[in-house]
Amino acid sequence: MKRLSPLLILFVALVVVLGFEFQRRWEQPLATGEEGLLFTVDRGDTLHSIAGRLVEEGVMPESHLLTLYGRITGLDARLQRGEYLIPPSTTRAGLLDLLQSGNVVQYQLTVPEGLTLNQALAVLAREDSLVQTLENAADPRILALSADYPAPEGLFLPETYRFVRGDSDWSILRRAFAAMQRVLRQEWEARADSLPFESPYEALVLASIIERETGVAGERGEIAGVFVRRLQKGMRLQTDPTVIYGLGEVFDGNLRRSHLTDAANPYNTYRHHGLPPSPIALPGRAAIHAALNPAPGDSLFFVARGDGSHVFSTTLEAHERAVRKYQLRRRQDYRSRPEVP
Repeated sequence: MKRLSPLLILFVALVVVLGFEFQRRWEQPLATGEEGLLFTVDRGDTLHSIAGRLVEEGVMPESHLLTLYGRITGLDARLQRGEYLIPPSTTRAGLLDLLQSGNVVQYQLTVPEGLTLNQALAVLAREDSLVQTLENAADPRILALSADYPAPEGLFLPETYRFVRGDSDWSILRRAFAAMQRVLRQEWEARADSLPFESPYEALVLASIIERETGVAGERGEIAGVFVRRLQKGMRLQTDPTVIYGLGEVFDGNLRRSHLTDAANPYNTYRHHGLPPSPIALPGRAAIHAALNPAPGDSLFFVARGDGSHVFSTTLEAHERAVRKYQLRRRQDYRSRPEVP
């Protein structure tokens, strides 16, 4: 057998050393920090530009190893854009797998029940991960989406929504509108008999009042029962949240008798019979269910105790006694005003 030439031996040794060095660097964890690293792949990014940014941010010492491997394997053509969380101890191979997986960071945002539409928009506006495109409820897109209804108020389901960086506030609002349509349809189909509603929208209006009046979740059905019975008997709803909604920005936190006697306010349920012109807030599914499935009973009045719960009464006399009792502790109780002439 011929002896290998020194040059060939040197070449083989060099290949082995380079192979070991490649393997060492390839399996070396990236410097992502203990909590990992948020990294965004934008439209038009290439593996070369991504590697360059990672070098600039000190995540890895050089870019050519990642770029070369990606080109050889074709992985650089399968990158998915979005925001990724690169976990601690991720290697270059793990990074390539992550960036082609599309497993982007998911955020979530909760729109609480009982907010007005403008208040809900303010919640969206505070979310930095959303692209902000809406200013207020008078946005033409919102008006077009709600064109089949008297107003856009109340038509968006308060719920927790998941999204990714780059989604817009408008995309969340469209999802909330579709979710409300679905919930309202399902609850309407399962409604109780003999309700004083001619359409799901009327139930939505009452649900928004129930949402604003409810301090204890377990009382939703009973509060709904009071309002439904008042509607059935032709009694005025006489609920302060509707008056306050109609006052808008004029309301300074002090509900006056002049507000309750003002017939010019179409939301003044002390002066006007029936439901107000539109919802006054965004009701959740539980409030919609309560409006369409009110608890049975005879009570026609309720007054707040001051701890979120209420005392329910079947007669005006009993109601006035409860008012006197609990107003001693609370000088201004918005839910307990007597009939306005």
